[in-house]
Amino acid sequence: MNDQQFEQAVARMVQGDKTGLKEIYEAYIGYIYRIVYEVLQNRENAEDVTSDFFIRLWDKADQFKPGGGHKGYLATMARNMAIDYIRKHRREELTAMMQDIEAGPEEEEQTKKQFYKEETGSEVEESVIRDMTVKEALETLKPSERQVVSLKVLGEMTFKEIAQAMGIPMGTVTWKYRNAIKKLRRCGYEERL
Repeated sequence: MNDQQFEQAVARMVQGDKTGLKEIYEAYIGYIYRIVYEVLQNRENAEDVTSDFFIRLWDKADQFKPGGGHKGYLATMARNMAIDYIRKHRREELTAMMQDIEAGPEEEEQTKKQFYKEETGSEVEESVIRDMTVKEALETLKPSERQVVSLKVLGEMTFKEIAQAMGIPMGTVTWKYRNAIKKLRRCGYEERL
Protein backbone atom coordinates (compact mmCIF):
# COMPACT_ATOMS: atom_id res chain seq x y z
CA MET A 1 0.00 0.00 0.00
CA ASN A 2 1.50 3.33 -1.02
CA ASP A 3 0.90 6.73 0.60
CA GLN A 4 -1.87 7.68 -1.84
CA GLN A 5 -3.77 4.42 -1.28
CA PHE A 6 -3.40 4.81 2.48
CA GLU A 7 -4.68 8.39 2.38
CA GLN A 8 -7.68 7.31 0.29
CA ALA A 9 -8.44 4.50 2.76
CA VAL A 10 -8.25 6.94 5.69
CA ALA A 11 -10.51 9.39 3.85
CA ARG A 12 -13.11 6.61 3.51
CA MET A 13 -12.72 5.79 7.21
CA VAL A 14 -13.42 9.41 8.12
CA GLN A 15 -16.67 9.14 6.13
CA GLY A 16 -17.59 6.01 8.11
CA ASP A 17 -16.68 3.48 5.42
CA LYS A 18 -15.16 0.43 7.11
CA THR A 19 -13.67 -0.90 3.87
CA GLY A 20 -10.87 1.63 4.32
CA LEU A 21 -10.01 0.13 7.70
CA LYS A 22 -10.22 -3.39 6.26
CA GLU A 23 -7.70 -2.53 3.53
CA ILE A 24 -5.28 -1.01 6.04
CA TYR A 25 -5.75 -3.95 8.40
CA GLU A 26 -5.00 -6.51 5.71
CA ALA A 27 -1.96 -4.58 4.49
CA TYR A 28 -0.43 -3.83 7.91
CA ILE A 29 -1.55 -6.39 10.52
CA GLY A 30 1.82 -8.18 10.42
CA TYR A 31 3.79 -4.92 10.38
CA ILE A 32 1.96 -3.55 13.44
CA TYR A 33 2.19 -6.85 15.32
CA ARG A 34 5.98 -7.03 14.81
CA ILE A 35 6.46 -3.49 16.11
CA VAL A 36 4.30 -4.11 19.19
CA TYR A 37 5.87 -7.52 19.88
CA GLU A 38 9.35 -5.98 19.67
CA VAL A 39 8.43 -3.68 22.57
CA LEU A 40 6.36 -6.08 24.70
CA GLN A 41 8.14 -9.40 24.06
CA ASN A 42 4.92 -11.24 24.88
CA ARG A 43 2.68 -12.83 22.23
CA GLU A 44 -0.67 -12.48 24.00
CA ASN A 45 -0.08 -8.87 25.04
CA ALA A 46 1.15 -8.01 21.55
CA GLU A 47 -2.03 -9.50 20.06
CA ASP A 48 -4.19 -7.46 22.44
CA VAL A 49 -2.38 -4.20 21.71
CA THR A 50 -2.44 -4.90 17.96
CA SER A 51 -6.21 -5.37 18.10
CA ASP A 52 -6.58 -2.16 20.07
CA PHE A 53 -4.35 -0.40 17.53
CA PHE A 54 -6.86 -0.81 14.71
CA ILE A 55 -9.72 0.33 16.92
CA ARG A 56 -7.75 3.46 17.80
CA LEU A 57 -6.81 3.99 14.14
CA TRP A 58 -10.53 3.97 13.30
CA ASP A 59 -11.35 6.36 16.15
CA LYS A 60 -8.57 8.80 15.25
CA ALA A 61 -8.77 8.61 11.46
CA ASP A 62 -9.78 12.26 11.27
CA GLN A 63 -6.50 13.27 12.97
CA PHE A 64 -4.25 11.80 10.26
CA LYS A 65 -2.32 14.46 8.36
CA PRO A 66 -1.65 13.40 4.73
CA GLY A 67 1.77 13.88 3.19
CA GLY A 68 3.91 12.85 6.15
CA GLY A 69 4.46 9.20 5.26
CA HIS A 70 1.99 6.70 6.59
CA LYS A 71 4.38 3.91 7.64
CA GLY A 72 6.16 6.16 10.14
CA TYR A 73 2.80 7.34 11.44
CA LEU A 74 1.62 3.75 11.96
CA ALA A 75 4.91 2.67 13.55
CA THR A 76 4.92 5.60 15.99
CA MET A 77 1.32 4.98 17.00
CA ALA A 78 1.95 1.24 17.51
CA ARG A 79 5.14 1.81 19.52
CA ASN A 80 3.44 4.42 21.72
CA MET A 81 0.52 2.09 22.42
CA ALA A 82 2.92 -0.71 23.42
CA ILE A 83 4.80 1.64 25.75
CA ASP A 84 1.52 2.86 27.25
CA TYR A 85 0.57 -0.78 27.87
CA ILE A 86 3.82 -1.36 29.77
CA ARG A 87 3.35 1.82 31.82
CA LYS A 88 -0.22 0.90 32.71
CA HIS A 89 0.74 -2.56 33.93
CA ARG A 90 3.74 -1.31 35.91
CA ARG A 91 1.50 1.26 37.55
CA GLU A 92 -1.04 -1.46 38.43
CA GLU A 93 1.70 -3.64 39.97
CA LEU A 94 3.10 -0.76 42.01
CA THR A 95 -0.40 0.24 43.12
CA ALA A 96 -0.93 -3.31 44.37
CA MET A 97 2.41 -3.15 46.18
CA MET A 98 1.50 0.17 47.80
CA GLN A 99 -1.92 -1.17 48.84
CA ASP A 100 -0.19 -4.10 50.50
CA ILE A 101 1.48 -1.64 52.87
CA GLU A 102 -1.94 -0.81 54.32
CA ALA A 103 -3.21 -4.41 54.16
CA GLY A 104 -3.33 -6.56 57.26
CA PRO A 105 -0.76 -9.37 57.60
CA GLU A 106 -3.16 -12.15 56.54
CA GLU A 107 -4.48 -10.22 53.55
CA GLU A 108 -0.97 -9.22 52.54
CA GLU A 109 0.33 -12.79 52.72
CA GLN A 110 -2.61 -14.04 50.60
CA THR A 111 -2.09 -11.28 48.02
CA LYS A 112 1.63 -11.98 47.89
CA LYS A 113 1.11 -15.72 47.40
CA GLN A 114 -1.43 -15.14 44.64
CA PHE A 115 0.82 -12.55 42.94
CA TYR A 116 3.85 -14.82 42.86
CA LYS A 117 1.92 -17.88 41.78
CA GLU A 118 0.47 -15.92 38.87
CA GLU A 119 3.81 -14.36 37.96
CA THR A 120 6.17 -17.29 38.35
CA GLY A 121 4.14 -20.42 38.89
CA SER A 122 7.08 -21.72 40.89
CA GLU A 123 6.72 -22.97 44.45
CA VAL A 124 10.50 -22.71 44.92
CA GLU A 125 10.56 -19.01 44.12
CA GLU A 126 7.50 -18.47 46.30
CA SER A 127 9.25 -20.01 49.31
CA VAL A 128 12.34 -17.84 48.76
CA ILE A 129 10.35 -14.64 48.42
CA ARG A 130 7.99 -15.48 51.29
CA ASP A 131 10.58 -14.22 53.76
CA MET A 132 10.47 -10.70 52.30
CA THR A 133 7.00 -9.17 51.98
CA VAL A 134 6.19 -6.29 49.67
CA LYS A 135 5.63 -4.11 52.72
CA GLU A 136 9.06 -4.97 54.12
CA ALA A 137 10.71 -4.31 50.75
CA LEU A 138 9.10 -0.88 50.45
CA GLU A 139 9.94 -0.13 54.08
CA THR A 140 13.63 -0.51 53.23
CA LEU A 141 13.22 2.71 51.27
CA LYS A 142 13.47 6.13 52.83
CA PRO A 143 10.18 8.08 52.59
CA SER A 144 11.66 10.39 49.95
CA GLU A 145 12.83 7.39 47.90
CA ARG A 146 9.38 5.81 48.14
CA GLN A 147 7.86 9.10 46.98
CA VAL A 148 10.21 9.33 43.99
CA VAL A 149 9.44 5.73 42.95
CA SER A 150 5.72 6.39 43.33
CA LEU A 151 5.83 9.58 41.24
CA LYS A 152 8.01 7.96 38.58
CA VAL A 153 6.09 4.70 38.20
CA LEU A 154 2.53 5.60 39.25
CA GLY A 155 2.58 9.23 38.21
CA GLU A 156 4.55 8.55 35.02
CA MET A 157 6.44 11.76 35.72
CA THR A 158 9.85 12.59 34.31
CA PHE A 159 12.76 13.19 36.66
CA LYS A 160 12.54 16.89 35.81
CA GLU A 161 8.83 17.00 36.75
CA ILE A 162 9.52 15.12 39.98
CA ALA A 163 12.32 17.55 40.85
CA GLN A 164 9.97 20.49 40.33
CA ALA A 165 7.17 18.86 42.33
CA MET A 166 9.44 17.98 45.26
CA GLY A 167 11.49 21.17 45.08
CA ILE A 168 14.84 19.36 44.88
CA PRO A 169 17.54 19.19 42.18
CA MET A 170 17.01 16.72 39.34
CA GLY A 171 20.33 15.01 40.12
CA THR A 172 19.07 14.29 43.63
CA VAL A 173 15.87 12.80 42.21
CA THR A 174 17.73 10.45 39.87
CA TRP A 175 20.11 9.46 42.67
CA LYS A 176 17.19 8.67 45.02
CA TYR A 177 15.42 6.68 42.30
CA ARG A 178 18.52 4.60 41.48
CA ASN A 179 19.12 3.90 45.18
CA ALA A 180 15.49 2.88 45.68
CA ILE A 181 15.55 0.52 42.69
CA LYS A 182 18.83 -1.04 43.92
CA LYS A 183 17.28 -1.64 47.35
CA LEU A 184 14.16 -3.21 45.84
CA ARG A 185 16.28 -5.43 43.60
CA ARG A 186 18.21 -6.68 46.62
CA CYS A 187 14.84 -7.62 48.13
CA GLY A 188 13.93 -9.64 45.05
CA TYR A 189 11.58 -7.19 43.35
CA GLU A 190 13.66 -6.37 40.26
CA GLU A 191 11.10 -8.02 37.99
CA ARG A 192 8.29 -5.86 39.30
CA LEU A 193 9.61 -2.31 38.56
